[in-house]
Amino acid sequence: MKSKIAILTSTLLGLGFIPFAPGTFGTLATAICYFFVMKKYSYQIPDVWINLSILSVAILLFFLGVIISSIAEKRLGHDSGKIVIDEAVGYLISIVFLPSVVVGRLWLVVIYTFVLFRVFDIAKPWPINKSQNIKSGWGIMIDDVIAGVYANILAQIIIRIYPNFFGIY
Repeated sequence: MKSKIAILTSTLLGLGFIPFAPGTFGTLATAICYFFVMKKYSYQIPDVWINLSILSVAILLFFLGVIISSIAEKRLGHDSGKIVIDEAVGYLISIVFLPSVVVGRLWLVVIYTFVLFRVFDIAKPWPINKSQNIKSGWGIMIDDVIAGVYANILAQIIIRIYPNFFGIY
């Protein structure tokens, strides 16, 4: 029973079983959820609480992901592509602490951070490529956290250098 729950959770309710690009679908599902939650609540909640909420969810999912992906990989295989909870955490990291002014162009933020995160997650520049050598769920989760940090840093730089890119005038 424990491994079935771990598999269901680590695959984001089965998205990881999509036969092509399961990581992309896991990221897309997270981006869509983020979009609709932000669209509904971003104007009602102060930015600091939004960012703390995103960070809190990412941290909670990270530690949950370490545990459940360690269990799931025993059935699905080492660092299985079917495990996509790490993509959810990485995407949340890629969008946390972006300036609030970009919320007006939320769809641009969602698309650009999605693309940036996927590029770093797929390309795996240093030290992402080395972090996969870490054993068990830690290695599964950490590489996507680093990809999310890289995507976030690049998004922060782009917003400050060329705000029109995100629709900020």
